[in-house]
Amino acid sequence: MSLSIVIMAAGKGTRMKSAHPKVLHKLAGRPMLAHVINTMGGLHAQQEIVITGHGADQVEAAMRAAFAGAPLSFVRQEPQLGTGHAVQQAVPMLPDEGITLILNGDTPLIEAATACALVDACDGDKLSLLTIDLADPTGYGRIVRDASGQQVLAIVEHKDASQAQRALREVYTGVMAAPTGRLKHWLSKLSNQNAQGEYYLTDVVAMAQAEGVTVVAAQPRDEVEVLGVNSPLQLADLERRYQRGQAERLMEQGVRLADPARFDLRGLLQCGSDVDIDVNCVFEGQVDLGDNVQIGANCVIRNASIGANAVIHPFTHIDGDTLGVSVGEGSLIGPFARLRPGAQLGPEVHIGNFVEVKNSTLGRGAKANHLAYLGDATVGERVNYGAGSITANYDGANKHRTVIGNDVQVGSNCVLVAPITVGDGATIGGGSTIGKDAPAGQLTVARAKQLSLPGWQRPEKIKR
Repeated sequence: MSLSIVIMAAGKGTRMKSAHPKVLHKLAGRPMLAHVINTMGGLHAQQEIVITGHGADQVEAAMRAAFAGAPLSFVRQEPQLGTGHAVQQAVPMLPDEGITLILNGDTPLIEAATACALVDACDGDKLSLLTIDLADPTGYGRIVRDASGQQVLAIVEHKDASQAQRALREVYTGVMAAPTGRLKHWLSKLSNQNAQGEYYLTDVVAMAQAEGVTVVAAQPRDEVEVLGVNSPLQLADLERRYQRGQAERLMEQGVRLADPARFDLRGLLQCGSDVDIDVNCVFEGQVDLGDNVQIGANCVIRNASIGANAVIHPFTHIDGDTLGVSVGEGSLIGPFARLRPGAQLGPEVHIGNFVEVKNSTLGRGAKANHLAYLGDATVGERVNYGAGSITANYDGANKHRTVIGNDVQVGSNCVLVAPITVGDGATIGGGSTIGKDAPAGQLTVARAKQLSLPGWQRPEKIKR
């Protein structure tokens, strides 16, 4: 049976107090709407329709870029006249048969298993609603059941509910699955005769009852799946709930987190055994940590692979972007180090405080321990790269490469002007600016002659 997914993402989100569309506000580093679309990809629907409205151009551009090639379509709700009116905009794109699953773009953590269960409950001939019992149901539509408690009779919006109805704790989450043909029929009969003058999608429940269609309800595994976001406070609360869940899953796998309340995962993190992660660390994109890796406090690591037994000292920033970063086994990185895209470090490499590496490879045992820059460089094994030294890789128009052989010693405060090759075993004297190839096994020095001037007087400040 064909499946269509409709995601409502037209709201302005006034309480967010932001110029950005609500559904583009990020949870775990990703727009809320992107979470929903990504999760629903697992259902393999024939089509996914996103209803946009406020900031439609921004929303559509962002989702097209994030999900290029996906069966994703957009329709616009202008003006916004309620949830029923929103889904009405998708009707021309819906087939006459199959099942339609309706979701909210500001409820980012719904799980694929929950959505599948709701679709299964619909079974092509029932109206299935996702409900949950909340300690504080304020703002949600209440589920009204018959005297037996078995049948759903209606959903009453909070604004229209009586005091008795507002006391009910079972609420509608905004997610439903319906036979597509019947849904299109019900949507055509919606009225805006209510307190807000809006077309409520929830009115289809009463229509289903009137036509003898069975209305069933299912509930999610956890309430975090159905918590929507309408304010920065709610977004921050959901972020912490999500991150706590991520932390708990990692700890169940054996990862040791110094404080799970101070941990952020904004992508995928794969960990070997006996991994230690200190407080306030952020992981983005795809990060792989080998066995016995130690991550110090306040590190940010994005798109990187870190080999077994490596130690990442506090305040290190590793950003692989699209090229990635690789740190070899047993390497020591930081504190206050920066590894940029294309940094490929071999085993037992030392990158110390205030050292930056970009688009460079370093062989086994190479060391740059203090205040240095290596950009667009190929560095051999056991190189000792001195404090304050840099590769001058940019001529103002193009980048050039520096090649440093094995067992090279580069003194402090040197400038290696690319393109240049430093041969195996060479030594570069401290304070040198090297613009030509340095021969293997030799000392190369490029300094002005030191002078001392007898009788020289330091200028004195003129008093006025």
